[in-house]
Amino acid sequence: MFRRRRETLNEKLLREAGLERADVGAEPPAPLVPEPKHPGPPHFGVPHAFEQVTVTGLQRFREWDATATTEAPGLEGDEVSFVALPDGSLVVDEEVGDQPLSPLADAIEEQLRPPYRARGVRRHGDVWAVAANTIEVVDLGPEVEGEEIELVSQAGERTLTVDGARTFGGVPRLERLAESRSADYVVHASRIDGNLWEVRIDAL
Repeated sequence: MFRRRRETLNEKLLREAGLERADVGAEPPAPLVPEPKHPGPPHFGVPHAFEQVTVTGLQRFREWDATATTEAPGLEGDEVSFVALPDGSLVVDEEVGDQPLSPLADAIEEQLRPPYRARGVRRHGDVWAVAANTIEVVDLGPEVEGEEIELVSQAGERTLTVDGARTFGGVPRLERLAESRSADYVVHASRIDGNLWEVRIDAL
């Protein structure tokens, strides 16, 4: 049985503000193929990995802040996602064995300073293509619970959702940060590790 998902307040406000993410009730969009700002030269005469749909299985285009091709000997799996924190330490979304991700991070950091979120795709053998986007990382303190936060403020009314559930109360550090940029806003925050969150703020 299929159920139509209700439009959240966040989605409604984004739609009304012209920041609509996706059609409500639609299946999640296919992952996006990066359209690199810095594609670099082909590797051994092969087009850049993130330009090859057959390599990644991705079918839509997006823009990345940095892309690179490098060798990562011993790195397991065919794909990896990770976050580089402001201090340069790496947080991996999923375990990829015991080998460090430093070759991928080093390649990206020739173009982009932390913090950033990156994705790596194996090309062949030990050769990987990696792409990254700059992110904002905020320490929200130990008192903030949950893994996903949506905070909406419009015309003086504020709504807080934590892990999909409406919550009364607030996240003072997040509110102050958003209010310093816009009176009306939509904030999405995802916990990276411990007190550190990846934060995106859209003005309404």
